[in-house]
Amino acid sequence: MKKLILCAICAICGFTAANAQKFGHVNTQEIIQAMPEYATAKTEIDKLQAQYEADLKSMQDELQKKADAFDKEQATLPDNIKQRRQTELQEMYQKIQQSYQDNQQALQKASSEKMQAITAKVLDAIKAVGQAGDFVIINEINAGIPYISTTLSTDVTAQVKTKLGLK
Repeated sequence: MKKLILCAICAICGFTAANAQKFGHVNTQEIIQAMPEYATAKTEIDKLQAQYEADLKSMQDELQKKADAFDKEQATLPDNIKQRRQTELQEMYQKIQQSYQDNQQALQKASSEKMQAITAKVLDAIKAVGQAGDFVIINEINAGIPYISTTLSTDVTAQVKTKLGLK
């Protein structure tokens, strides 16, 4: 009988300890979009993208101009000059394609670098809120986790925003 009572007390203590664990969830997208660093980074990336697009447009316009001129005078050109101009046009086209790919890679790299710093700052704030609040785990609400109980876990988004000095 004593063993049964002792087991019951242990089970109740274990259940109480398990219930005392705190779980949280956070919406990092909402936090990041509220950060001034994000707005600055987005503006810089948009400006860089516009510059790349203008450069490509200029190159495409030049190619189009040369292609139009070639089409007009092609019938009167000797074969060796005609072939050389076709090669030049093909090289210009390839240069535009390469520039486009290079620009996309540079844009992706710049965006990734800027977002990495912002994300690190948010993660540090989440860790600080988690430690201060004695949370066992804080899950990202938009992480594709099949289910997060928003009634059994605490939304710490506002606390993280406060930690970062956001409204």
